[in-house]
Amino acid sequence: MVYNGTGTANGKIILIGEHAVVYHQPSIALPFPAIQVKVHVTPSETETTIDCAFYTGLLTTMPELLESIKKTIELTLLDLNKISVPLAIKIDSTIPAERGMGSSAAVAVAITRGLYNYFDAPLTQEQLLKTVAEAEKIAHGNPSGLDALMTSSSHPYYFIKGQEPKKLPLNLNAVLVVADTGITGQTKKVVEAIAKKVSGPNQVPYQDALYQLGQLTNSARIALAENQPVKLGEILTKAQKQLAFLGASNENLDTLIEAALNAGSLGAKLTGGGAGGCMIALASDTTSANDIALSLKQNGAKETWLYEMSDLSNEIS
Repeated sequence: MVYNGTGTANGKIILIGEHAVVYHQPSIALPFPAIQVKVHVTPSETETTIDCAFYTGLLTTMPELLESIKKTIELTLLDLNKISVPLAIKIDSTIPAERGMGSSAAVAVAITRGLYNYFDAPLTQEQLLKTVAEAEKIAHGNPSGLDALMTSSSHPYYFIKGQEPKKLPLNLNAVLVVADTGITGQTKKVVEAIAKKVSGPNQVPYQDALYQLGQLTNSARIALAENQPVKLGEILTKAQKQLAFLGASNENLDTLIEAALNAGSLGAKLTGGGAGGCMIALASDTTSANDIALSLKQNGAKETWLYEMSDLSNEIS
């Protein structure tokens, strides 16, 4: 038996297609290893304990807010037939919560991997996703499975609701800059507002905006495969205009997007649910990315991260 178990998971970014994906248009998501969850599992003398940023104490007395974490641990230990084994589980995360970056799914992925590693048991991707899906039902009600897939993967995926996600080829020499507004994303609120517009008396322009987002996503897929960062940047900015028309943006996001474009970004848009959360900007190289990140912080971003997208190319099998 391994007496020190570790498990990791990365964040995720929706490159393009958010909100339109609800209406069966395509979306593209990327793993974002610039932010991660790391779980460390060691023996405990009496009962299983948890140590994380939001709670330190016994598993049995965890607050309801963290029920999805508790569920992940219990399900995994049950699958391993180790439900009565006392453990000390430490969770460290650099993924900000409620920003559309897959925080809850990443924690579930890292916990599951850490427990399987601790007991030196083989873990299939199928079993991992099954466990995380159950935990995500508590966190999100009816999850699409995209967060679980992306936080456990090293590959970008093309995703259409109700269809099997497709692994994407990626050949892009560019740097992705992600900035946090510091404001909790309002996914549910924005989704509901868009639904009213799409089904309302003036629905045609909103339906067209969703269709245009789908078309832009397909164009982005080609730009990713053919190493066209300038083209991709243009596509991202066009997508932002459609998202803003739908009502997904807000003043904070608009300010950061304008700052990124003024600092030389190839393109910029919100990512995730919108009305807060994060935005992304595409840079031609690391120097430009650093300039953009500095401008974003000067214009109110609480945190920024950089990731060289060409690094993902090396991991595509």
